[in-house]
Amino acid sequence: MKKDPFYQERQEMVETQIVARGVQDTEVLNAMKKVPRHEFVPEHLRDLSYIDGPLSIGQDQTISQPYIVALMTELLDLKPGEKVLEIGTGSGYQAAILAEITDQVFTIEILEPLHQSAKKKLMELGYDKVQAKVGDGSLGWKEYAPFDKIIVTAAALEDIPQSLIDQLKEGGKIVIPVGTWNQDLIVATKSNGKLIKRTVIPVRFVPLLEGDDAKKAQDSK
Repeated sequence: MKKDPFYQERQEMVETQIVARGVQDTEVLNAMKKVPRHEFVPEHLRDLSYIDGPLSIGQDQTISQPYIVALMTELLDLKPGEKVLEIGTGSGYQAAILAEITDQVFTIEILEPLHQSAKKKLMELGYDKVQAKVGDGSLGWKEYAPFDKIIVTAAALEDIPQSLIDQLKEGGKIVIPVGTWNQDLIVATKSNGKLIKRTVIPVRFVPLLEGDDAKKAQDSK
């Protein structure tokens, strides 16, 4: 087995950036300790893989700050065996974290180049049960709905897309940033077909592309 040169850095990242900020879920912490974040960043940024911040992955996109990945995953309250939909595959890192907790992970990416590189990386690292596709994430993935949990790694500009609400199981949870310039991280539970929302913290994410904007992004890349 290949030696992991970043093993110690990753353990320290979890203790100093994640546990120290209050994340306690054992499944989440174990996943963050295990998944090699350095494998999901560009080669020239590899030495920065475990810093306390986001990193560029090309296509005007980023891999989120480790703490935010851990926090969102903890808020999701994902359990083994549950079906989870991720909107915004990006580098594939968040999907790998989810796949450490459940073997039913579905992820959608709007940009073909990111989809291809993430899918390849996930396969290389043994996360071959993750189902990935290119598409407008705001529409969800009707074929595999309903989902126990949904996590969105881009900011809905005005509100949570109705398609995602419709594809969330009754009692299920969605974690999503909402807003344009001033964004809030929202966790919501579906009850009687409606969402009961709670605002967690201010955040900064790239926008969730929907409708015509999503089509333009696919056509241009």
